[in-house]
Amino acid sequence: MSILSKTASSGGTSSGGGSTEKLRTYLIDLISRELAAHPVPQEQRSEAVRKLLEQAYAHTKVNLPPTLKAQLFKDVENELLGYGPIQPFLDDPNVSEVMVNGPENIFIEKDGKLVKTNARFRDDAHVIRIIERIVLPLGRRVDADNPMVDARLPDGSRVNAVVPPIAIDGPSITIRKFRRDKLSVEQLVEYGSLTENMAEFLRACVVSRLNIVISGGTGSGKTTLLNVLSGFIPKDERIVTIEDAAELQLRQEHVVRLETRSHSADNKRAITVRDLVRNSLRMRPDRIVVGECRGGETLDMLQAMNTGHDGSLTTLHANTPRDALSRMETMALMAGLEMPLKVIREQIASAVDLIVQQSRLRDGSRKVTSITEVVGMEGDTVVMTEIFRFTQTGMTTEGKILGELKPTGIRPLFMPRLEAAGFKLGPQVFGVNMGEMLSDRRRRRR
Repeated sequence: MSILSKTASSGGTSSGGGSTEKLRTYLIDLISRELAAHPVPQEQRSEAVRKLLEQAYAHTKVNLPPTLKAQLFKDVENELLGYGPIQPFLDDPNVSEVMVNGPENIFIEKDGKLVKTNARFRDDAHVIRIIERIVLPLGRRVDADNPMVDARLPDGSRVNAVVPPIAIDGPSITIRKFRRDKLSVEQLVEYGSLTENMAEFLRACVVSRLNIVISGGTGSGKTTLLNVLSGFIPKDERIVTIEDAAELQLRQEHVVRLETRSHSADNKRAITVRDLVRNSLRMRPDRIVVGECRGGETLDMLQAMNTGHDGSLTTLHANTPRDALSRMETMALMAGLEMPLKVIREQIASAVDLIVQQSRLRDGSRKVTSITEVVGMEGDTVVMTEIFRFTQTGMTTEGKILGELKPTGIRPLFMPRLEAAGFKLGPQVFGVNMGEMLSDRRRRRR
């Protein structure tokens, strides 16, 4: 390629003779100009970059040690083919989240812990270039007029980006990584997120078509648990999934996946979760799975649950099952209909059968900390009964939280529905000691 040879031979040696950082910047700029002058198809871009990199490096007459050279090449390839300084974290399977707070502060969540990294962007413009690389293929844009954007990487990872003027300390990127290998319920039991009895109980509830809400804070593992529970849905049922960013990995064959659309630069109107929930009712779904309820679509979801679409699943942000009810009330009111609060509570009480509370504990571990039945209404109050709960018993010197996931001893009122679906869950699942029960009966007879 003539431009590369000409430029490299005229200035490459002196530029490459300085620091590795200068050499990296020089190679990136040189190859970028070459690709701009001689575009190559996307599927050939990786091979073209590697060839140009070898040629450009050879022209610099720099002789780096093998390990330093390999790192240099990797950095250049990450910049030209990936997402710059954050690409190694996206490649690391143990990293679940990447957070860029301006060019000099990059944090990651690794193995449940938040860690500040040594990675850096050169400046604000460098961060914005990476943001544009993410959003432009999706038909989105980010600038002073549109300073916030949600997007999705090709692998399904969720991205939120914010730029000045609303991002005061520089452009910000938050990436929630998409897990390629779907966790199984057996793995959740192995990790201590729930017990075998809890898993069997939840499987029975899903198959028996109970309406289930998964409640939890940000990063608590709600979507992971939703993935696991949706895996219990029988294969002969038609499932419609609705998400802001498609993350669910259902293995069933009869699945229709719907995803929202933001208002785009070419004035295509936004399509919201509420639009998709309403439309899904005309698609003959056996199950509706909404990735997350955040607003007025909650009312549509409740009405769907109350009108024959039982067995539906969704998640929402709340710290306790009782808070989850309050959140549902608030979000239902966001639909804009003039409905008395008691009517909304009656809708919730008749629609929702079970609230599963998912929590991220202080040590970074994620657990199902409560499984609660929504019993019904008593006056103006929604009545709930806790079936399983997590009780913290202490903490190790290393900061690991100790505790027990145990049944409360109360059998849910919907047990006849589980039995009608073929599930005969023994009393031990709910913490009832048969020996003590028999002893009590003998004492009463005496």
